[in-house]
Amino acid sequence: MGRLPVSRNGFEFDHPALTEGREIWALIEEIGTLERNTPYAYLLFARYFRETVIVARRDGRLQGFVLGFRPPDQPDTVFVWQVGVAPSARGKGLGRLLLDVLIEAQPADVRFMEATVTPENAASEALFRSIGTLHGANVAVSDGFGPDLFPGSGHERERLFRIGPFAAA
Repeated sequence: MGRLPVSRNGFEFDHPALTEGREIWALIEEIGTLERNTPYAYLLFARYFRETVIVARRDGRLQGFVLGFRPPDQPDTVFVWQVGVAPSARGKGLGRLLLDVLIEAQPADVRFMEATVTPENAASEALFRSIGTLHGANVAVSDGFGPDLFPGSGHERERLFRIGPFAAA
């Protein structure tokens, strides 16, 4: 498992402190394109899933985050729920750095990454494909969640991206 904190490209990467759940929630408002959930969800990630959450700071200010967890029935997989990059940090490869640090911070038995992406989200699709390329890993895309599974109407389907296997550390 990789040791944190680490510095790359002017950013400091670490697992979050509990107080950073509130900062992640606020950053999502600033980003404006991510689904913002209850603040409680981000506190839960910061406390109970902190080993699969990475935050990036520059000059002490939160610039990005990746929220993930290891599904109980897939201990060899880290599932990425949200990736966010502050508008001021876009175009610097921070999303890819966050995912790369997340992979490096996992135990050696984590060999796969999964995430769901809507078909219209070309930027996220490119991001996850780039992680496969960076790590020389396969990227398989399959059905994730159909729109009928979401309450109300208007939610797009989510395709499941499965990246891996990653080389053992």
